[in-house]
Formats: sequence, structure tokens, C-alpha cells
Amino acid sequence: MSEPQAHANASPHGEDQHHIVSWRVYLVIVLILLAATGTTAAVSYIDLGVFNAVVALAIGVTKATLVVLFFMHVKYSTRLTKLTVFSGIFTFLVLIAMTLADYITRAWGSW
Repeated sequence: MSEPQAHANASPHGEDQHHIVSWRVYLVIVLILLAATGTTAAVSYIDLGVFNAVVALAIGVTKATLVVLFFMHVKYSTRLTKLTVFSGIFTFLVLIAMTLADYITRAWGSW
């Protein structure tokens, strides 16, 4: 019988190697997330006109990116994991684009 193939990131002793993230990194990320939440609350009291939603979405996307990269360990994962995350985001954006295209063209010519 042949030996089973080892994982690409497995050590010669059989255990998988994982990136160890310092507690300081987690603390900094949590503080950034708390500051961004406070910023979102503070900006909600300021009238920015049409940019209210843009600023809120920018802060939300930044917070979501930090959570995915650090708390879900995508930053230290394999390229396949990063590709999977990217393809999920790309599929979401395609669906949003198709929805907006349908919404914009519903009243086409009735103006």
C-alpha cells in the first residue's frame, strides 16, 4: 500500500503548522473595531447629504474586512481559502449588479 499524501502545509512530524497570532494583534483589531463602531455612531448624527450611506457602508466594509482577515484567519490561510473568499465576494457583487440593472431598467422609456 502506498503512503497517504501529506498536506501541503504539514510538517515532517505529521502535525499541521498553524500561524500563531499574538494576543496584541487581536487587542488592536478589537480596539479598531470599537473605534469604527463609535465613528459610525458619531457620523450618524452628522448630516452628510447623499454621502451618509456611503460613509456608513465604507466603515462597515472596513470592519467586515478586518473580521474576515484576522478573526477568521484568512490573512494567514492558503491561497485556496483566499480564492474562495474572493469568489464569494465576487458572486455577491455580480448579484447586486444584476439586481441594480433590473431596478434601473424597469421604468426604461417611461420618463
